Order: sequence, then C-alpha cells, then structure tokens
Amino acid sequence: MATGRIRTRWERLDERFAAVGGDRYVEVLFEDGRWLEGPAYSPLWRSVLFSDIPNDRVMRWDETTGEVGVWRSPAGYANGRIVDRRGRVVHCHHGSRSVTRVEPDGSVTTLAYGWDGRRLNSPNDLVERADGSIWFTDPSYGIQSDYEGYRAASETDGCHVYRVDADGSVTRVADDFAQPNGLAFSADERELYVVDSERNHVRRFDVAADSSLAGGEVLVTADHGGYDGVRVDDADRLWLAGHDGLHCVHPDGTLLGKLLLPEICANLTFGGPQGNVLFVTATHLLLSVRVTCRGASYPA
Repeated sequence: MATGRIRTRWERLDERFAAVGGDRYVEVLFEDGRWLEGPAYSPLWRSVLFSDIPNDRVMRWDETTGEVGVWRSPAGYANGRIVDRRGRVVHCHHGSRSVTRVEPDGSVTTLAYGWDGRRLNSPNDLVERADGSIWFTDPSYGIQSDYEGYRAASETDGCHVYRVDADGSVTRVADDFAQPNGLAFSADERELYVVDSERNHVRRFDVAADSSLAGGEVLVTADHGGYDGVRVDDADRLWLAGHDGLHCVHPDGTLLGKLLLPEICANLTFGGPQGNVLFVTATHLLLSVRVTCRGASYPA
C-alpha cells in the first residue's frame, strides 16, 4: 500500500504551463530504496517495474493492490527499462554491460553487449521507435565504482548513443557526449532528445528516414543541478528528472514550470490505464501523481 503523501508543489514559470495540473498530493508508493531508477509501466500487468541499482534488484509495484515486492534479484545491476510494443521488458544492465529483453516464455535475449569488438560501458536508459528499433545511452557510471556495477576500465573511446535494429545489428548514432543519459522521441519520432548529465543539458537531434541523426543543438540547460531521465507528453512537452523535481520544457526550449519534489529525481514514466499518471523514481522513493496530460505514446 502507499506509504504516505507529499503536498504537490507546482512552480509555474510560463503562462503556457497553466494548462498543466493534477493531484493535490504526490503519493509515496515505496520508500525503502537506495538509488531508484528505470520506472516502466506495464498495462498488461498493471504494474510498475523499477530498479534499486545498488541493491541489485528490480522491484514491482502492483497497481491493483498497492503492494511492492522484489521482481528479480540479482538483476545484473539493472538501470533503465521499457515495456516494448509487444509487452516485453527490455532492460539496461550495468553488471553485464548489456541490453537484454525478457521474452514471453521467460527466456532472456541479449540485444547488445558491445560495438566494434569492444564491450559497452554500462547501458543506462533506452527507448523504442515505432519500427521496433531500440535506442540506448552508454555512459560510464556503472564501471566507475562497485556501487552501481563493477569497477572496470572502459573499452570504448567514450560514452555514446547506440541503436539496435530489428535484425540485431548495433549502430553508434552519436559520439560527442560526455555522459549521455535519458532519451526520448518526439511524438512524431522526427526528433530525438538526449540528456547529457555531465554537461547538465538536453540536446535535440533530427531523425532522418534512414534513422541517422543530424543537428544536436542544446535545447535546454538545467537551472538547478542536472538532468537525468526524460519523457514526452501528448503536447510534445518534455518532462525531465532534475535535482529539485520534474521540469516541464516546451519544444521551443522554454522551461514552462516544475513539479517540486523533496529528493533528487532520477527518472520517470507515464502510466496508469489512461496514461496520465507520472511515476517518478526520486533517490529512495517511488512516487506517483495523476496529471492533466498523457504520455505521447498513449492514444487520445
């Protein structure tokens, strides 16, 4: 069951944010984590899966009962995940330095573990495109120490963004980041937004018909700490996990407003039966709040 409530604090910085609102309280669904990440909502299971990375476990919050339990442990120091269009769970792992998919029969398929004959660093976050390709970021957080993975030397020449196509091929799509982290497509998938957590900003790329990227200009820079995860709503606004809460950014780069929260936010996802519940991992907390918009991938 939910463990409590936090009074909602909306900070409106632009008149266009007046259209966004929601519950008067943020629900605390879980508060026994160490560093929580990677929330993903499954409509089939009516559940949220999320990572407790240092404790090497994936947790599951059940929407029908409010109960939270361990879904998988050990979990390969899993970080970000999605539930793909076929209902399969796709994970990023710091421990195995790979991206994996759980099949309907429970077997696990490794989608990516290296590029050009070298192991990845520590895949962090990912997103699926309508063509079935999986795009993921590969910063070095999981190999910097034994806190979120296993200390190791990098085998790549930096921290990059990759794409896994339906045929299993892995392509490096962007190679000029310091620490790429959260990523999301615009609603029409013509643009890709990628967070660079070390540089505290979000970049915007144009996605060509052949899935190559162009552009990459800075869209917005964090005004308080840095950014981590990102999702897009049905009005193409970006929702970014920040140090003081969730930041809502217009596609033109304007910071519209914030949902202020008491802990550093790592990631977020839209979920619930109507796609209008924000689930947020904030340090040791899993939070939820019903809002007046939907995730971009939910039908109107």
